[in-house]
Amino acid sequence: MKIRVYYEDTDAGGIVYHTNYLKFCERARSELFFQNNMVPLEGDESGFVVKRIEADFKGSAKLGDIVEVKSQLLTHSRVMVKLRQSIYKEDKLLFEMAVELVFMKNGKIARIPESFMTLLSTIEVLS
Repeated sequence: MKIRVYYEDTDAGGIVYHTNYLKFCERARSELFFQNNMVPLEGDESGFVVKRIEADFKGSAKLGDIVEVKSQLLTHSRVMVKLRQSIYKEDKLLFEMAVELVFMKNGKIARIPESFMTLLSTIEVLS
């Protein structure tokens, strides 16, 4: 997914603020569902929550840049998915993270709906 860096994404020097890389990755995960006419929730009391993140900042983007978020499914179980998400500016890797998501329903870890797993398994080939 391509994202343009706006003023609101940057610090006073026009450089993307570090937490916005996490937001860009979150946006890409949500967009996968939206592009497939789905919402990443199953009812009012359910959805994915981040359990663990390992982030590595390798470069920086600036105001006006176009960056691309690429996602890859690393592993999954009935209740958890682990993704690698990378942000590039052209061919330069700026940011990479491994994120572990669990599915919650009514405040408890629950089985990921089959339709969600089917969709998530497709990101192995998306970029």
